[in-house]
Amino acid sequence: MTGTAGTPDGTPGAEAPPLRLRTKLAFGIGSAAETIALFSLSSYALLFYNQVIGLPGWLAGLAISVSFVFDGFADPIIGSLSDRTRSRFGRRHPFMFAAPVPIALFFLAIFNPPHGLGDGLTFVWFTASVVGLRVAMGVFHTPHLALGGELSHSYIERSQVMAWNNFSTWIGGTAISLIALTFFFKATPEYPRGLLNPAPYLPFSLLAAASTLAILFGSAWFTRDQIPRLPRAPENLPKFSPFEFLKDVGNVLANRNYVWLLAGLFALSLMAGVRDTMNLYVGTFFWGFPSELLRWYAVGSLVGFVAALNLTPRLHALWGKRQVIIWSAVGNAVFPAVGIILYFAGAMFERGDPRLLPTLIAIAAASYAAGAVLNISVMSALADVADENEVRFGLRQEGVLYSTRALFSKLDTALGAALGGWVLTIIAFPEKAQPGHVDPAIIDRLGLFIGPVAMIPGLISALLYAGYSITKKDHAATRARIAELHAARASAPPAQ
Repeated sequence: MTGTAGTPDGTPGAEAPPLRLRTKLAFGIGSAAETIALFSLSSYALLFYNQVIGLPGWLAGLAISVSFVFDGFADPIIGSLSDRTRSRFGRRHPFMFAAPVPIALFFLAIFNPPHGLGDGLTFVWFTASVVGLRVAMGVFHTPHLALGGELSHSYIERSQVMAWNNFSTWIGGTAISLIALTFFFKATPEYPRGLLNPAPYLPFSLLAAASTLAILFGSAWFTRDQIPRLPRAPENLPKFSPFEFLKDVGNVLANRNYVWLLAGLFALSLMAGVRDTMNLYVGTFFWGFPSELLRWYAVGSLVGFVAALNLTPRLHALWGKRQVIIWSAVGNAVFPAVGIILYFAGAMFERGDPRLLPTLIAIAAASYAAGAVLNISVMSALADVADENEVRFGLRQEGVLYSTRALFSKLDTALGAALGGWVLTIIAFPEKAQPGHVDPAIIDRLGLFIGPVAMIPGLISALLYAGYSITKKDHAATRARIAELHAARASAPPAQ
């Protein structure tokens, strides 16, 4: 497949050769660092503050929710600023180079709160640190995703770029999970569940922060060679202002296909917020696995993400992105709930049975594959939406497109995270609980919420995604129209 190179003035030039694998990897690896930081936050922070420090579950969940709100509203502003930036480092890289150090510092603050603050000040510390981390990550991640949408104009190669980006999220999340559960949160006589031991959180956070810092700088550095061929902000583009920002957001929301993608994301993020917040509770308390066994879920995630990396571009070529989005959304809703549903139906192995973990890993492989295919497909589709908007408004707005989507995602995930914290309160889940010593009725209610109940908004998302309608044929016609527009501009006499 070929993409269209961008000339220094931001207009498409001659057909470019396929992107090198090096470029795809250098772009994608930035998401590995994002995942190291945000996976650690979503997986360990609630457990750390609730079960290790003793902060009430609803306060811990509220802190995470507040961070999503602040971060979500910051993202479109960052996106609009990025779209309008003119510098010798292009539109995206100035932000990507500025963000890594603050990200590392805020990450360290999250897992190392001062002692003896009390619930109120601990909540303030947690909230401020998480808000800082998420906003700083947005300074990198929003321009980074926009960069991915700009690297190629090919319908299929865009999917390949986003497939490597998605696979890199697996690398980051799996690597930090395996390292954390293997080397830091090991079982001890005093703490049979290593995640409940407060001592490893300092060295763990130091390693994660240093890794994030190095990888983010690496992604920015090794993609800088693409700057000359990327679109630039037009010379006559007005500078950023509140009015121009609202105009930018209005332009992307005027696109029908974009709105359907947002609607599907809204339902999807609600499900993801609850599940992400409570996954470790399910593994530790519902299934009763020690921390060391939880790392074997990485096998299932590896199978799922590798399958998505290889299959998604092929599925797009065969069926188009719309059909792939719909059916992967169904799988993403159903597969994670299968194990719990089978357990309640009496068709799953009992807790402690050696066959239980391999079975759940196999189910996890299907779950991860569906989620990865869905994410790749939507991210690739957003680049196609950017083409539509260029025809309508004469400006490429990948930054605003990806970041406005992130705003809706984070607002909804904030609600999901808050629900996760409230669920712990509603089912009366005890603080500093010990596995094997929690009322079985509470454990069953935990499984009910994370399984069948959380599945419902995911199924709704599949129905909403069905409203997206851009086909491969539509995309080709849009690219042809863009080429015509740029040719007309190039041949027009200069303004007097």
